[in-house]
Amino acid sequence: MQMSDQKEIAAPPTEVYAALLNPEVLKACVPGATEVTGSPEEGFEASVTQKIGPVKATFKGQVTLSDLVPGEKLTIAGEGKGGAAGFAKGGAKVSLEPSDGGTMLSYEVEAKVGGKLAQLGNRIIDGFAKKMADQFFVNLQTHLAPEAENAGEDGAEDGGEEGEGKKGWFKKMTGG
Repeated sequence: MQMSDQKEIAAPPTEVYAALLNPEVLKACVPGATEVTGSPEEGFEASVTQKIGPVKATFKGQVTLSDLVPGEKLTIAGEGKGGAAGFAKGGAKVSLEPSDGGTMLSYEVEAKVGGKLAQLGNRIIDGFAKKMADQFFVNLQTHLAPEAENAGEDGAEDGGEEGEGKKGWFKKMTGG
């Protein structure tokens, strides 16, 4: 499976880049993540539970980062095993560029699945992967937007009450 897209994130590239390297942010943003530990230098270990069509599995895997250029780009490679459900492995090239609204994040993903997952067919897998990517970016934006509002940057268009609700949700998720 191959997929590429770009999303606008209302935060500066350096902030988006830092968020992509933070295990606590990744745990909060990756749908179904129950654990993300490690560091950008040594890689991350992750545990993610998902239901794809009729198959529900907990994937445990390794994620490594390379080609790190702060505030500009990084490459992600990962592999996860989901027991009888099968495996997933792949990588993504991510680039960040300043934009009028903050950061334009572009990505190209290549992934392979095996086991029961592969039997579901490309249409189900591709649709699920697109949904996961979209949810990740919604979560990332939700994580970064309160930070921009908190710092008094231009992203504070929402007004007080809704912005405060977002901050409360994020603090509960990260314990900070």
